[in-house]
Amino acid sequence: MAFTCCPRAARRGDRSPAKSACAAPANRYAGRVIARLCRFEPPGQPGAPRAAAPARVGLVLPEADRVLDLTAAGVARLTELLERPDLPAWLEGLAGRGDLPAYGLAAVRWLAPVERQEVWAAGVTYLRSKAARMAESTFSATAYDRVYDAPRPELFFKALAEKVVGPGEPVGVRRDSRWTVPEPELALVLNAAGQVVGYTLGNDMSARDIEGENLLYLPQAKIYERSCALGPWVLVGPDEATVRGWTLTLRIRRAGAEVFAGRTEVGRLKRSFAELAAWLCRAQKFPHGAVLLTGTGIVPPDDFTLQAGDEVEIALADLIRLVNPVTKV
Repeated sequence: MAFTCCPRAARRGDRSPAKSACAAPANRYAGRVIARLCRFEPPGQPGAPRAAAPARVGLVLPEADRVLDLTAAGVARLTELLERPDLPAWLEGLAGRGDLPAYGLAAVRWLAPVERQEVWAAGVTYLRSKAARMAESTFSATAYDRVYDAPRPELFFKALAEKVVGPGEPVGVRRDSRWTVPEPELALVLNAAGQVVGYTLGNDMSARDIEGENLLYLPQAKIYERSCALGPWVLVGPDEATVRGWTLTLRIRRAGAEVFAGRTEVGRLKRSFAELAAWLCRAQKFPHGAVLLTGTGIVPPDDFTLQAGDEVEIALADLIRLVNPVTKV
């Protein structure tokens, strides 16, 4: 059974995270088979609380509108799979098995695809991001200009796995910020050796006014409750050249109406995936792997800020979509 992506959810017009993560047929890009790994909670027993269902590792089969539960194949944790050198081929073999439990995509609750991985982020990797961050702060403008062209990238810690927000969960706007925006980003999934083994979507929430006041306030602008969302699944199989041909999109809705939409090509990312991963792994180790957000090329206008009740939707090509409501924290 090939890995494909089916537009059933899009045809239904349902925009909920569980049903609309997939939008159009796409089983191969540049000849590469694409598998989709996830973490999810299966449907509970009738009348049982949702939290009673244990987290599972799954293989998404959008063409069948199903997710395979890999527990019966001996898979207990996503981290273990990401260390397999033969992962794409092994997953394609699993897709053809008929003895694995399966659930409808609309019946499960998607979880963030991280377990014990640290989440880090790269900044000023797109020209648009450099221009925006220079504009938001005359105090720190030259720092952003210099790092864009410097050999060493900007890298900063973003979140522990337990603080990452999953699909459908609220992302946060700081109560002491007047200007907060989402930052839609391609996220590199690294194994313990620092190798890029997959890709997911990330939302690097950013309080632009706090960072713009002083560059030393960046941790407060970037690292706070509900400031990082990932998911819904990890794409395994495509190489960097393929991924660079994909498009990232951002849509923000308020009271049901779209108030901002933007797009950029992953190919506009200045630094290579291997370069960013290598810098992250210099002088430190990630025994459980890591997730590295690669920066944003989509920046809403300076007069726009998120509000509680907004809905943020980020998509990568026609393969994966991350939707989160917004709340104040």
